[in-house]
Amino acid sequence: MMQRPRAVDPASPTHTRRGEATPFDAILFSSFGGPDGQEDVIPFLRNVTRGRGIPDERLEEVAGHYRALGGRSPITAQNEAMIAALEQELARREIDLPVYFGNRNWAPYNADAVRALHADGHRHALGLVTSAYSSYSSCRQYREDFGMVLEETALAGEVSIDKVRVYFNHPGFLEPVVDSLGRALASLAVQGHDAERVAVLFSTHSVPTAMAAASGPEETRVEGSGGWYVEQHLAACRWVMDQLHDDSPELPDWQLVYQSRSGAPHTPWLEPDVNDVIAQLAADQTADAVVVVPIGFVTDHVEVVWDLDTEAKETAQEHGLAFRRVATSGENPRFIAALADLIQERLDADFPRRVVTDFGGTPDVCGVNCCVGRMCRPTTSALDSAQDVERARAEAVTAGTSS
Repeated sequence: MMQRPRAVDPASPTHTRRGEATPFDAILFSSFGGPDGQEDVIPFLRNVTRGRGIPDERLEEVAGHYRALGGRSPITAQNEAMIAALEQELARREIDLPVYFGNRNWAPYNADAVRALHADGHRHALGLVTSAYSSYSSCRQYREDFGMVLEETALAGEVSIDKVRVYFNHPGFLEPVVDSLGRALASLAVQGHDAERVAVLFSTHSVPTAMAAASGPEETRVEGSGGWYVEQHLAACRWVMDQLHDDSPELPDWQLVYQSRSGAPHTPWLEPDVNDVIAQLAADQTADAVVVVPIGFVTDHVEVVWDLDTEAKETAQEHGLAFRRVATSGENPRFIAALADLIQERLDADFPRRVVTDFGGTPDVCGVNCCVGRMCRPTTSALDSAQDVERARAEAVTAGTSS
């Protein structure tokens, strides 16, 4: 089990700052995107890596993951199913907001969604993204993309887009993980695997260590903490295991591991890699089985299906270890309800927030220099001006509630 230094007190305004209730009139459901067929794979990867000068020969190495799955990423269909379920949940709550679907890297693009919502007469969109944690790539980059889309569409003065808070600590995101992990452990127990011989590996996307260190507001930076990105994952893992402890006094050891590393070999990224850990467990003869929990992901997209269901599973099999992979929260009704909660939080200042884990809450509005670093590209003027306005609103609300 990995422990790191903690940053700011969870009760501080850095964690609890709320935005002003806003009369949003549309939801922009934004995701990463994925190819729809074999001919889309390389163009999609060019979009993902644009500006980095990576030749197609290198992109083909990653393209093989998509091609092995028929060239079509499951992420689009998964997002469409989530949107359909969310629309039903919003209707049940009598929240009359249309949901528009846009992606950062493939059709339907965010720009298309913004043009559509504008054409339909909407002016204040709330951005709901398929990423639960704080970091540049999982939070700030979405905000930057919203700002660039407003400039690209020449709608920066007419349309506003605010992003919901990161939601790794909403019970609707974590409770389905608890249940799925419990079932996986129970199935191993039925097959005769003792808890002390099972290793639980919570897996998330590796990022450059510089990006991790810069995650979260500037005032939260603590040497060696791994930033909010690592802290939030560890808090989520602890909470999941604590819930299991209520029913199972004897639990296996666990640790946070990483997957899907990319980039130059000389650039430090978060470690250890899930495959390396599985191999080491076998070499040390400390486990007979592994349960991999994709705690850092929302749906079973390619990085889960390929990196875990294919590569990690093969590594376990090669070393004679039983293998289980826990499902992501995805279309689970509790997670869909959590997404509706995130929307309702921003519509109604009195709507109660559901927050678990010892990390504390997460703010509606990013703090000063939040999730920046040398890996980050400059922010746009549309983003900066919108962020300044929203931060001023939040500070006013915080001042009002604390007086």
